[in-house]
Amino acid sequence: MTAPEVITLDGVRKTFGPVVAVGDARFAINRGEFFSLLGPSGCGKTTILKMIAGFERPTSGRVLLDGVDVSDVPPWKRNVNTVFQQYALFPHLSVADNVAFGPRSRGLPAGEIAKRVGDALEMVRLGGLGPRRPAQLSGGQQQRVALARALVNLPSALLLDEPMAALDLKLREAMQLELKRIQRDVGITFLLVTHDQGEALTMSDRIAVMNEGVIEQVGSPEDIYQRPASLFVAAFIGSANLLPGTVVAADGASTIVELRGGARIRALHAGASLPSGERCTVMLRPERLRPLIDAPADGAGLPATVVQLVFQGATTRLQLQLAEGTPLVTHVESHAWLPFVRAGQSLWITWEPAAPYLMRGWPERAGATSIDVDQVEASL
Repeated sequence: MTAPEVITLDGVRKTFGPVVAVGDARFAINRGEFFSLLGPSGCGKTTILKMIAGFERPTSGRVLLDGVDVSDVPPWKRNVNTVFQQYALFPHLSVADNVAFGPRSRGLPAGEIAKRVGDALEMVRLGGLGPRRPAQLSGGQQQRVALARALVNLPSALLLDEPMAALDLKLREAMQLELKRIQRDVGITFLLVTHDQGEALTMSDRIAVMNEGVIEQVGSPEDIYQRPASLFVAAFIGSANLLPGTVVAADGASTIVELRGGARIRALHAGASLPSGERCTVMLRPERLRPLIDAPADGAGLPATVVQLVFQGATTRLQLQLAEGTPLVTHVESHAWLPFVRAGQSLWITWEPAAPYLMRGWPERAGATSIDVDQVEASL
């Protein structure tokens, strides 16, 4: 029986002189899966894509396509196609001729080429634009031509290297949904390389998060977001409040943590509990926090001061500060809170019992991960 894995990285390592670009990458991508490699610039994700495509050879380890080791196979002999950030369409050819380039290079009969080109353009909703030149198309349309050109050869996998980086925000968001629709319709494995967390969360069945050449975590978007395997993943994916503390005691599936300011909080832990006295971090996602005017009756809360309110339409972002100076961020519904909260006001922050999530170690910076420009810039 054929293995479900289309792409397998078996202990792949890539070095450039003394620099380790990728270190011991081990994961598999299944047939028909939308898989994303996510991480900051320079983390090694594009190097992995190039090794799968054949543009780079691994220093050690194996790259397998459909169960066959292709580590030394040239790009043109691998049954994968790549869509780059710059779409590289031929400006002197029509849309139809751009899409037909691959089948013609393979020497397919004219009738088969015409059918494939027509089906590919219909699939990306460009059926009537075959005679046009790329310069006559919008950015989103050019991207879909590049997708059609890559898919017309029916590859085992399609590799996408930051394909939406050149699009503006609204078009990028629309193209995320369109790309997922196309992948679902054709059933071909898609591998997306991106540093955009929202993009990966929106489209992916699974995500591999990379940092400095290392795969930090592989999992579903929900796992990556709700149950990060490391402090880097917690800080990099979305916005998080990371509160350092020390383990006081373990109680079943939860742990009592004393935070740096002296308050105690009960947090769920993944896997084995941490020993008493261990340094740890409690993660609280902003959307799972709830501000109150008065102290919560159950004692599960922290006193804070409002630093700034940022109106964002349906929600308002509250930037807060705990008593010991740790910054905190939460989101509230604008219509419910705007009239009652002002900068400088004291209030309480509480949460549902399952919201606090425990991780080993202390973060480099305590508190909200999305308000310090130097910290955010360094992560990207």
